Amino acid sequence: MTSRHSSTETDPVQTSSVFESRNHLLLSKLSNLSVDGPQRLILASQSPRRREILDMMGLANRYTVTFSPLDEASLQMELANHPSISPPEYAQKLAESKAHALALHMVADSSRVEKTSSGGGHNVSSSFILGSDTIVDKDGCILEKPKDEEDAKRMLHMLSGTWHEVHTGVAVYKINHGTDEIVLVSSFTETAKVKFTTLCEEDIHAYIQTGEPMDKAGAYGIQGIGGQMVERMEGDFFAVMGLPMHRLSGELAKALAL
Repeated sequence: MTSRHSSTETDPVQTSSVFESRNHLLLSKLSNLSVDGPQRLILASQSPRRREILDMMGLANRYTVTFSPLDEASLQMELANHPSISPPEYAQKLAESKAHALALHMVADSSRVEKTSSGGGHNVSSSFILGSDTIVDKDGCILEKPKDEEDAKRMLHMLSGTWHEVHTGVAVYKINHGTDEIVLVSSFTETAKVKFTTLCEEDIHAYIQTGEPMDKAGAYGIQGIGGQMVERMEGDFFAVMGLPMHRLSGELAKALAL
């Protein structure tokens, strides 16, 4: 088994047609992916928000979900001890590590690929492993999921009445099953800026009691009840939700063309 990194960045090709020079989206390549075909997409996350976004992209029933075996808590502690790592780099590193850990596990246990679907895995030529991680960044302080209700309250007080950034790291690894080669075909971080309204104690308490903040980075979900707290934002809404739809579409289209 070998593992290497490959950049997806290429020089733009000048053509006589404006349309030919434009980047492709996943729209025209959806039929390339299926759960029992030669090219498969595997989401290394159990996040319902990320599954919802993939489904909205037209990928419903065209991908599978497998939890990454990465010891995420240990890696978070390790990264936290490196102050030179910026919040966007932190999110990107976690995304890469989640996807790569699952890719290594799949290659080491080839029977796992065989059992990806009831159709068997004998005709699989390549698998694309999608990893992602979303964090809230308040003035350089990384806010992950709250540990408990008091932690959620602390985070919401920090965000109240101010701007913060949300970074979603995304990584796609490709497994070439003929050689068991693992290649990083895409890795990036998408950042959006979010402005919270000034929150009163009653609203903070009521929101925490809904339970919604407890599994969300920064203790809120923009696509749910927590969206009421967002006064305005700049950037990709879906990046805040958990996967930057537009950027991911283009990157998956490039990966499928490799």
